[in-house]
Amino acid sequence: MNIATWNVNSLTARWPRVSEWLGTTAPDVVLVQETKQTDAKFPFAGLAELGYESAHFGQGQWNGVAIFSRVGLEDVVSGLGDDEEARCLRATCGGVRVYSCYVPNGRSLDNPHYTYKLKWLAELRDELDGRDRSQPIIVGGDFNVTMTDEDVYDPSVFEGATHVSPAERAAMTALLDTGMVDLARHHEPEGQRFTWWDYRNGAFRRGWGLRIDYLFADEATAKRVSEVRVDRDARKGEKPSDHAPVVATLA
Repeated sequence: MNIATWNVNSLTARWPRVSEWLGTTAPDVVLVQETKQTDAKFPFAGLAELGYESAHFGQGQWNGVAIFSRVGLEDVVSGLGDDEEARCLRATCGGVRVYSCYVPNGRSLDNPHYTYKLKWLAELRDELDGRDRSQPIIVGGDFNVTMTDEDVYDPSVFEGATHVSPAERAAMTALLDTGMVDLARHHEPEGQRFTWWDYRNGAFRRGWGLRIDYLFADEATAKRVSEVRVDRDARKGEKPSDHAPVVATLA
């Protein structure tokens, strides 16, 4: 089973790219962020034609998370704690409980949105800590945090900014401390595996990226994973998302 996470940066703008990618790569489950659509506009019919059941938690022109599945879609739950924004969606697909998460950006260290971001991550940690440990689980999405300086093309550029702050990184470590495994680093402990590149200044061509998109799994499920890759080709060409999909293959 292949499970992917992808921030598409507007499913309306990116639908031709997304539908082509689904038809070409045929992942079994896709965790999607930043659909930027209402539920009424979401392409349920188009996904069904491609062989996918789907669930969506939309918020119009902002946020929005979705799950596409070819292996079943059950027990769909949206939201996280008392947060009203469309940032978290869960379902059971092929026996695995999957989460599609779009973590708040944070904006700046002195912005209330940064406090909101840390609170959101703490809510997710608490939910994961209280989970049924017998249930296989994969949590994926755009977390808007780099785990280490190796996940940043030039840490000096981000000094005093979000995405690299000690508090954000501690919040990510706390997620892992609930018994979760960072699948990309589990398979390749060192090296740059960027997933996001700014549209400006030729960042993708220059390799100026960040690793902010993740797939986490419980330890038993992590042992089933044979490969984790970043599909850089999906970031190329006309009108791409600024994120590339991260795809894990499970035995």
